Amino acid sequence: MVLAGGEGKRLMPLTADRAKPAVPFGGSYRLIDFALSNLINSGLRRIVVLTQYKSHSLDRHISQTWRMSPLLGSYVASVPAQQRLGKRWFSGSADAILQSMNLLSDERPDIVVVVGADHVYRMDFAQMIEAHIASGRGVTVAAIRQPLSLANQFGVIEVDEKDSSKIAAFLEKPSDPKPLADSPGEVLASMGNYVFSAQALIDAIEHDGTLEESAHDMGGDIVPWMVARDDASVYDFTYNQIPGSTDRDHSYWRDVGTMDSYYDAHMDLISVMPVFNLYNNEWPVHTQQVNLPPAKFVHDGEGNQGRTTDSIVSLGTVVSGGIVERCVLSPNVRVHSRALVTDSILLDGVQVGRDCTIRRAILDKSVVVADGASIGVDKQRDLDRGFFVSESGITVVGKGVLVTP
Repeated sequence: MVLAGGEGKRLMPLTADRAKPAVPFGGSYRLIDFALSNLINSGLRRIVVLTQYKSHSLDRHISQTWRMSPLLGSYVASVPAQQRLGKRWFSGSADAILQSMNLLSDERPDIVVVVGADHVYRMDFAQMIEAHIASGRGVTVAAIRQPLSLANQFGVIEVDEKDSSKIAAFLEKPSDPKPLADSPGEVLASMGNYVFSAQALIDAIEHDGTLEESAHDMGGDIVPWMVARDDASVYDFTYNQIPGSTDRDHSYWRDVGTMDSYYDAHMDLISVMPVFNLYNNEWPVHTQQVNLPPAKFVHDGEGNQGRTTDSIVSLGTVVSGGIVERCVLSPNVRVHSRALVTDSILLDGVQVGRDCTIRRAILDKSVVVADGASIGVDKQRDLDRGFFVSESGITVVGKGVLVTP
């Protein structure tokens, strides 16, 4: 079960017209492709995606891209909020499962894997399922090691002193957490991925549904309840082995919940030895293969050479007499004469006119930058034009905006 109903307020304006899991990433992908690819590569072929907020582009992407052969009962099905328990929408991730309980009664599984839809990572869930079965407990929570200083940004797991696989406490954004015994400078942070024994999940979700004071959240309510019953174990992501991974990208996981983290995750892709390697063919990230011509780099009529360095360039892109450095260009981008685009992310169909300068910016789909315009050069000018500027100075332009000088 993929939880894909998130609104993604901190990624505005990229989520003004789409659900967070549908936000484009890495040129040709959408955020949900990473979760779905991990599940498929792990041999899990019966997948439901629970959607809610502005889900049209997400539903369309799933229906056009994630079509499985029904011969062996495989499917990826988008399931919108159905109001089966009354005239109300999902009030939390646990409530989303409660209102979709018919999916479990139809399939009657022994094991249910519940994952988020908006993280960038590679993970073999088959290994986590093996660890869950060996534990004999009702839920296993995937966790990644994080510096002690960042503990107040995550749900933190404290393990039992006698059994390192057992969760002793689950703390939401603690200020003074207990460090790991084998690594005093680190804590275990929840990744938002869970493996449940099916009946344990059903019991926990149905109990939570009776509690008026609950926020009906998987991490905030379900897991602590099961921890209190001594029925929760932890799976350390460090030990997950992915075919084709390197020491540099082993255990890579990013929560791209803010504009700065979204930007930083893109920059992780483009170095010579990338922090996250998209080119690992032994554990591919699947997505829709659009029918577009190859990318092209040409000089203009004045002899200015179109040039791109340290960048990802998608199909259909043409760089004509402009310079692109350290960027991620999505399909059908156009960069024209004497334009300079550096350290930026351009989504589908962005048009950059002549003599433009773009620095440390994210341009959403179909943005048109008129000749001579600049973005990311003057912060106050960007703010005056209504553009969002992040804490680290990343300028973000919403979908379809015409940027004038």
